[in-house]
Amino acid sequence: MSVRPNWPVEFVPRASKLMWVLPITSLAIALLACCVTPKVWGESLFVEAESFADRGGWELDTQFIEQMGSPYLLAHGIGRPVDDAKTTISVNEPGEYRVWVRTLDWVARWGASPSPGRFQVLFDGKPLEPTFGTESPDWHWHDGGLVRLDEGDHELRLHDLTGFDGRCDCLYLTTEVDRTTPPPSVDDVLSPWRREQLGLPEKPVTKGPYDLVVVGGGYAGMGAALSAARMGCRVALIQDRGVLGGNGSSEVRVWAMGNIRRGKFPRIGEIIEEFCDHATKSPGRYEEFGDDKKEAIVLVESNIDLMLNHFAYAVDAHDVEKGGSDSKMTRHIDAVRILNTQTGEDLRVTGEMFVDGTGHGWIGEWAGAETDMTDRGRMGMSNMWSWAEADSTKSFPETPWALDLQMADFPYPRDHHGQWFWESGFDLDPINEAEAIRDWNLRAVYGAFNAMKNRDGAADHATAELTWVAYVGGPRESRRIMGDVVLTQDDVVAKREFPDGCVPSTWSIDLHYPKEQYATKYPENPFISYAVHDRRVDRSYGYPVPYRCFYSRNVDNLFMAGRCISVTHEALGTVRVMKTCGMMGEVVGKAASICTLNGCLPRDVYESHLDELLTLLRLPGKARRSTPSSDIVIPDDAMEEASSIGPMSGRKPHDLPGLVIDDRDAIRTGEWIEGTGLRGYVGWSYRYAQENSASAARFETKPEKAGRYRLKIYNQPHANRGTTVPVTLVIAGKTASHLRINQRVTPESGAIDGGEFELPAGETVSVVVSTENAGGLIHIDAIAWEWVE
Repeated sequence: MSVRPNWPVEFVPRASKLMWVLPITSLAIALLACCVTPKVWGESLFVEAESFADRGGWELDTQFIEQMGSPYLLAHGIGRPVDDAKTTISVNEPGEYRVWVRTLDWVARWGASPSPGRFQVLFDGKPLEPTFGTESPDWHWHDGGLVRLDEGDHELRLHDLTGFDGRCDCLYLTTEVDRTTPPPSVDDVLSPWRREQLGLPEKPVTKGPYDLVVVGGGYAGMGAALSAARMGCRVALIQDRGVLGGNGSSEVRVWAMGNIRRGKFPRIGEIIEEFCDHATKSPGRYEEFGDDKKEAIVLVESNIDLMLNHFAYAVDAHDVEKGGSDSKMTRHIDAVRILNTQTGEDLRVTGEMFVDGTGHGWIGEWAGAETDMTDRGRMGMSNMWSWAEADSTKSFPETPWALDLQMADFPYPRDHHGQWFWESGFDLDPINEAEAIRDWNLRAVYGAFNAMKNRDGAADHATAELTWVAYVGGPRESRRIMGDVVLTQDDVVAKREFPDGCVPSTWSIDLHYPKEQYATKYPENPFISYAVHDRRVDRSYGYPVPYRCFYSRNVDNLFMAGRCISVTHEALGTVRVMKTCGMMGEVVGKAASICTLNGCLPRDVYESHLDELLTLLRLPGKARRSTPSSDIVIPDDAMEEASSIGPMSGRKPHDLPGLVIDDRDAIRTGEWIEGTGLRGYVGWSYRYAQENSASAARFETKPEKAGRYRLKIYNQPHANRGTTVPVTLVIAGKTASHLRINQRVTPESGAIDGGEFELPAGETVSVVVSTENAGGLIHIDAIAWEWVE
């Protein structure tokens, strides 16, 4: 039986088997009451590796449970053996036991050797004779030989030998020492034999019902859970990892992209703004991703039950016949089945509505939803990495089992990090071959660093050390769930209007392909990609993705948010980035509250309650109500509503003296480049143009009151700016003044003084900035007319 970390365990005989005895808790009573005696293996002991009281330096890997049946411990030491994982067992009946260990040789599938993931199993400090992680390319039972266990306490350890990703799922000890047939296969999640060994009851413990069950704790799932909870829904948020954020967590470290708080509903994105990272690069530093902050924001919501380290592995669903003339059957989800990845506990979570935020569309798949997946040429999975310069010489083990690389075989990891383009799996099955794709990426990273340290890069990298490699993969594309609208690239580029268009997608249509050099040398699985961008997406306003992409067309109570929504392969290229996915969750959460309030289904929200949804989308992200029928309260700390082109990142015009005209409102001709790098600008950005480029910008206004005004020209100084930038003042169609200004020097106010002028009321006054003989780059930000007393 699997046990919680740090629970004391005692081993006692019952009937013909040995079983775990747990402290007297409700869970322990439930588990012990339902223990089943093994019919084949006699006296036995089953130990899940994830239940070790002290994992040491071993990581809990939950990414591939659906493929191999269980979470497992991973010795991810990036070349340095990790600390032992250890636990204590106590036995009352001494004897000799045969030990079986479930593991694999993770490079054997490619015929590589020697095995990098080698480890030992120690009882009371003495290793079993075999070295594990060396036998098979598949998960299997490795015969560990015999061990004698006397009565009393015994320490059990997993001892890593390499630091290169050895892995252990579980151990099985039996007194049938002469039996050489391994235990049954346990590739299925909670297979009957594993369930029997764990002593789990036939029926799982039920939690709920909830108004909304959200599966997946990435940006999409967090957005859905927080949005629904604040609109009064009782929410379960289920996440298979120990941290929230998905690709935007410290485990994967992809910085959050996609512009938020803009478009038709600029309040959408305010919830995401509360927890999104502001990493300075990708991959960023651990602390930049704020894992604790994300969890704290969720935990403060009393309407959310957060279930970290819980893996969804099945759903309970049934057929429903549509009413009316359409007799087509649909599906309805009753519950999701989840596995506690630390204790082995089996749970059933019931709810009225469900959100698939798994990325792979698992909930939809299990429920019988209509799905799609591009056959070939999908975007792949990335495992990013970083290195640093130490104060002294550092060594790195030779990696003959990794990809055989020289320095010319990979893009040099500039700025000390391997970026998003360390990506593979384009034509492999992104679901069933996920572990192999991740492991291939690891072989590429280790092979590259080996070239830097031990091959032709050694002379230049004596002090280089590998500091971080993501063992949790960052996938981009797999299964998508079909909704009532399947968004296409043509829809986005043509700006097709949908009445339910809501989530602003601002990322370019960004699709990844294997880079030719690597596709030629590694045709079975290139590991470096490049991106092709269709930039016909409005980055300021965004393309409003319709709500009908966010619910299943044939599972009547299933929402989806994230990269498994109803889009084509091409359209996925724009909607898949994290902040955009998070905003989908915000919309879904509010729609779920309408379903709860009206007793309706997701499709009904579009067909009968669309105005109600659009009204909720205009509320601040921090607006809340205790139940879906309660009054909505807007707290004092609600964010200021942004404009349709987003929140201002610069100085607000209304905070400046006088009548201010921003560069966005100027009439521009020629080519101007938008920038935000020089802080202190007014509004959203500034622009600049080349000298003598025939570009010009006209700032127009009509003063309401005649009188004397001072012209101020806002400017961010830089060494490349023009020193003789021409500025022309035109009043009522007549040129009133010619100026030449120096944009390399600006007063502390941020504005160059253009002088005082008499302006008439109601007449057009124009300030024209041009590029002729400007003496450098021409800069426009804003101008202001300040009344002179």
